[in-house]
Amino acid sequence: MTYSEAADYILGIPRFTKKNDAVHTKEFLKYLGNPERGLKVIHVAGTNGKGSVCAYLTGMLTAEEKHVGLFTSPHLVRLNERIAIDGKPVDDGTFCRAFERTMKAVRRMGEEGLSHPTFFEFLLGMALCAFDEAEVEYAVLETGLGGRLDATSAVEPPLVCVITSIGYDHMKYLGETLSSIAEEKAGIIRPGVPVFYAHSSRESDKVIERTAEKQKSFCKKIGKDAYEILGTEDKHIAFSCSSAYYGTTTWTLNNTGIYQPQNAMLAMEVMRYLFGEEGRPERWRAVLASLKWEGRMEEVMPGVWIDGAHNISAVEAFAQSIPKEESGSIILFSAVKDKEYEKMAEYLCRSVDAAMYVVTEVGGERGVKAEELERIFRKYTDRPVAAADTVQKALEYALGHRGGRRIYCLGSLYLAGEIKKRIQEVGEDAGL
Repeated sequence: MTYSEAADYILGIPRFTKKNDAVHTKEFLKYLGNPERGLKVIHVAGTNGKGSVCAYLTGMLTAEEKHVGLFTSPHLVRLNERIAIDGKPVDDGTFCRAFERTMKAVRRMGEEGLSHPTFFEFLLGMALCAFDEAEVEYAVLETGLGGRLDATSAVEPPLVCVITSIGYDHMKYLGETLSSIAEEKAGIIRPGVPVFYAHSSRESDKVIERTAEKQKSFCKKIGKDAYEILGTEDKHIAFSCSSAYYGTTTWTLNNTGIYQPQNAMLAMEVMRYLFGEEGRPERWRAVLASLKWEGRMEEVMPGVWIDGAHNISAVEAFAQSIPKEESGSIILFSAVKDKEYEKMAEYLCRSVDAAMYVVTEVGGERGVKAEELERIFRKYTDRPVAAADTVQKALEYALGHRGGRRIYCLGSLYLAGEIKKRIQEVGEDAGL
């Protein structure tokens, strides 16, 4: 079995399966031999910031000399990215061994009349098998779509539950209000398991706190009073912490996203809970200053930045992250049909001082046509708008017209992944 063969099979799973319930996922885990047993699980849900919080937790746990598994989604370029051990994606050999162990379980399930695991279930099973093989101690699990019905919720009981910021996304499945979305995310909270959450809105906060109270779980909110942003410099954002536990020195993140200090503080408070006086914040500080989480305000080549913002709240945070003194940037945008892409486009046009917009297509049948995005952007701006039917053409066009300006690429993680893949293939100095 090669990596390519395994990847082709996994990517084809959505064609012949359907959503399964938690009972099915637990049965799947049994067929795998319950590889999750003995893991200290940190379960992370939310709308935005899940991946960053997971990365920060993994980095700080590794700094505490803990053996850590990480399961996240989606990937940008290769499926391996979804399964990491001690902060590094598993190699192809580990990936294939996990695939083969998972396939054996799936075949036995089929023989006994059980349905095939979904794409997400299958990868979760593979991750747990890889963690079992590596004998990791901690496992950081990021939910997929929601929380309450998410496959990761079958891994019980977690050591800690974490809920990042709540915003409007996937409303078709999670509900049209912040309360209903928060209800789904708060579904990860288990009886007596502490929950740490990021303040988002009064509406969503109430839901999380009410759920925690019902489950008799310790609950701590991380609000804006927990830290103070000091500014950005040299591609880093600096902040200070309100609690004396973290000392009086400045903390920095290897990222300029205005939303990242709250994500970092959320992860830091979980670490504080886990390690207390035995924790070593000085090590955490060093990790956070150097850690990169791909696709989140990431400079992928000189002057070209990609950001995974793919819903309105994330786009708002992106706009706030652009330096105020900067003007005349180029926005490269694409989106998929189940997102509020017109609201995102309108907000970008009204809030970002861009010199030009370039739109393109991603995501296959799910993607919004470039012509449609061009029409929408022209509704809200009098700046030039160009459309290209491929990401390569769009990036080449933006690079050819930037004249020293920065290029920001956002709207879909598909877009971020395609740009990263293209740059990896040809090199950042190849002129594409």
